[in-house]
Amino acid sequence: PRSTLSSSSAASDVYKRQGINAEYGGPLVEFIPPFATNMPKTYSTKPKSLDKSAKARGSGLRVHFKNTREAASAIRGLPLKKAQQFLKDVIARKQAVPFTRYNGGVGRHAQLKNHPKCSSVGRWPKKSAEFLLGLLKNAESNAENKKLNIERLRITHIQVNKAQKLRRRTYRAHGRINAYMCSPSHIELIVEEKPESAKPKKDREIVKADDK
Repeated sequence: PRSTLSSSSAASDVYKRQGINAEYGGPLVEFIPPFATNMPKTYSTKPKSLDKSAKARGSGLRVHFKNTREAASAIRGLPLKKAQQFLKDVIARKQAVPFTRYNGGVGRHAQLKNHPKCSSVGRWPKKSAEFLLGLLKNAESNAENKKLNIERLRITHIQVNKAQKLRRRTYRAHGRINAYMCSPSHIELIVEEKPESAKPKKDREIVKADDK
């Protein structure tokens, strides 16, 4: 005859092996996706002032690494509002993202004709722009909680790292199977409040005395 789990201790052992809490049926710990386990626990750099800065990051995001890296490089060092407007223009195809490193087979466009970073090579990575806009909005909300001046925030650090690839398969001719993997990304950014630049003093007019 088949054995049954009559005792509560035996049932709890089974639940524990399966990762289920016997009291409410939920997981024992918070589920962490396998592709997010290699995300660094700390940021790769520190802001100059913790009180005048805000952070945001995402791990294992399902967005292509190469496109996201180029889009992040385009907004590095920009004011927060200007970077948000640039990404919105990218989604609307009003401005293109210059591709400076991963530009093999990337076409040229007149929007980048006089761009200082590249020779007219670029694209409009819509999905990357949407993910970066979400992170910038997250950083803006964190800055508001710190009572920072949103108009003076500037992106001082933004970094895109490769995450662990997710494996799938695609079926080819003659019964073959090839790998079909995506390239997710880890993204982190820091915005800092910059002090107001001192306005240049106007040159005083030199009034010459009339010769008597």
